[in-house]
Amino acid sequence: MLENAQNMLFVGLPGPPEDMISYLEQKEFPWMLEHEDLRSFCPEGEIRLEMKANPTEVSLPVEEMDLQSFMNDGLDNFAFREFCVASQNSSHIEHQRMHSDKKSSVCNQCGKSFMHRTSLAGHQRIHSGERPYECNQCGKTFTDSSNLAVHQRVHTGERPYQCNQCGKTFSRSSSLAVHQRIHTGEKPYECKQCGTTFSHSSSFAVHLRIHSGEKPYECKQCGKTFSTSSRLTVHQRIHTGDKPHECKQCGKTFNRSSTLVVHQRIHTGDKPYECKQCGKTFSTSSSLAVHQRIHTGEKPYECKQCGKTFTQISILDVHQRKHTGEKPYKCKQCEKSFSQSSCLAEHQRIHTGEKPYVCKQCGETFSRSSSLVVHQRIHTGEKPYECKQCGKTFTQISSLAVHERTHTGEKPYECKQCGKTFISISSLAVHQRTHTGEKPYKCKQCAQTFSTGSSLVVHQRIHTGEKPYECKQCGETFSRSSRLAEHMRIHTGEKPYECKQCGKSFRLSSSFSVHQRIHTGEKPYKCKQCAQTFSTGSSLAVHQRTHTGEKPYECKQCGNTFTQISSLSVHERTHTGEKPYECKECGKIFSRSSSLAVHQRTHTGEKPYECKQCAQTFSTGSSLAVHQRTHTGEKPYKCKQCGKTFTNNYSFIVHHRIHTGEES
Repeated sequence: MLENAQNMLFVGLPGPPEDMISYLEQKEFPWMLEHEDLRSFCPEGEIRLEMKANPTEVSLPVEEMDLQSFMNDGLDNFAFREFCVASQNSSHIEHQRMHSDKKSSVCNQCGKSFMHRTSLAGHQRIHSGERPYECNQCGKTFTDSSNLAVHQRVHTGERPYQCNQCGKTFSRSSSLAVHQRIHTGEKPYECKQCGTTFSHSSSFAVHLRIHSGEKPYECKQCGKTFSTSSRLTVHQRIHTGDKPHECKQCGKTFNRSSTLVVHQRIHTGDKPYECKQCGKTFSTSSSLAVHQRIHTGEKPYECKQCGKTFTQISILDVHQRKHTGEKPYKCKQCEKSFSQSSCLAEHQRIHTGEKPYVCKQCGETFSRSSSLVVHQRIHTGEKPYECKQCGKTFTQISSLAVHERTHTGEKPYECKQCGKTFISISSLAVHQRTHTGEKPYKCKQCAQTFSTGSSLVVHQRIHTGEKPYECKQCGETFSRSSRLAEHMRIHTGEKPYECKQCGKSFRLSSSFSVHQRIHTGEKPYKCKQCAQTFSTGSSLAVHQRTHTGEKPYECKQCGNTFTQISSLSVHERTHTGEKPYECKECGKIFSRSSSLAVHQRTHTGEKPYECKQCAQTFSTGSSLAVHQRTHTGEKPYKCKQCGKTFTNNYSFIVHHRIHTGEES
């Protein structure tokens, strides 16, 4: 009945004809009846349809309309007329007069006039609500026989319209026309606000609601609104608990058929959607669409409150809960609530102890799939997240975000008790335990407690002897990944920690922190016996041995004992003659790295130690310490024979030779 609807194009409506047909097939209009009546008068002529808009009722001129505007304005604001096209001859002119006779059939309700009584009869059904054409199988009624005919194909299964490319069949010609866009790639509906194009008018209409914010479908139980009726239907299953779609392989049930289809790909391993740019495959088209935004940089979903944009509408929905404070997912065991269902699911594993994600290489289990993915990078060595400033790579994006703050200096997390700031929330949480004294992690073997879970895990390796982190270059193993990372810098020569005051760089963050105390003069470690202060805890520990007399490190060759293992190592070189540290400029060799470092300053002229009182600089810290005694008057070296005191050890030794008679 609607094959001539394509002729609407000649009156200026720019909608694709197949979509106009699809839309009109779903409606019942009286001029469709007029078609049959007109055909009886002029069987040899071509019947065409003319449409005119009521300018006082329609929002846009017909020439400027798209299909969406046409549907929004409503067909009651348009006048339709069928006419025949015959050859221009005398008989045709006579024939036209038959049609141009004054219309005699007038609707007594709205005043609209019709040429044929059948057309008037069809029109009056709009007012009366009469639907005389009934389906004898389901009882559904229609105002027009053609609409009944299309409907009956639902029962008969008849699909007379077949796609020539893939063989798929359809009950309506308009459905076939829309389907063929899959093959042609045609997307005639373009959003004027963001430029996104669509192959279906219905998809376009739903998309427009993103910009307008319209959510016309409301849940009667909780008042939540949705942009599509299908989303409302799925949502209502939250209230009913209905999960009608069951997996035949594992028995798991789902509230959406699409979710079941995606789930079944876990069993089959099917990933039918491939990215043409990088070749990566996905189990769902939506996952592919989201992935492709990595290449395009597109973030079409914008938060109206803060302007932040997102690649997925679901991420926008979750984000908006930050503004509203909404946490709709509640744990039934502890009453804790969450903004995301996935967070609730992960949380519930705390109560159940479930760790469903197993590493196939080492057998370690995890409560989160994301934790497993990150863990597997230990085995593969993959570090996909790279810092654009220094090129350093990371296994986790969160680690990259924290690292980037070392460049920006940002420390957004502040301790409310002492004001100290931190680059990560986890660092703040650990720090706060210094105030509370909390050590919630306890070793089951020795009962030692720790403030962090990671510290407990590392500690337990003392009992097990486990050293799971191996250097691939030299084979040395470590109990901590951080120690391996630090060790690797020996091979690479990397020194990522640079002092902004003097430019010196360091392999370890701890060494960098200690170095900075040279400039600040900070000595936070204090001896309780003599009140002497030190810049490092290890220096304090060594110093305390001067009070206790403890010398735990013994030379196996001569029995000499030392307070520090480093001192023993240096001493042993007197037996071996080893001098492993060589100056690259003059070839001089040294038994200590510190001696080499001091020596190299003779070439560079570097004097990093500055006196705060007179600004004089020195190449060694010990030289600065001796110099500062000229300001303080301190003379710690005293001759036991005559009582004379000295500011430095060298002057004391020279003086002592007066008493011993030893030649200098």
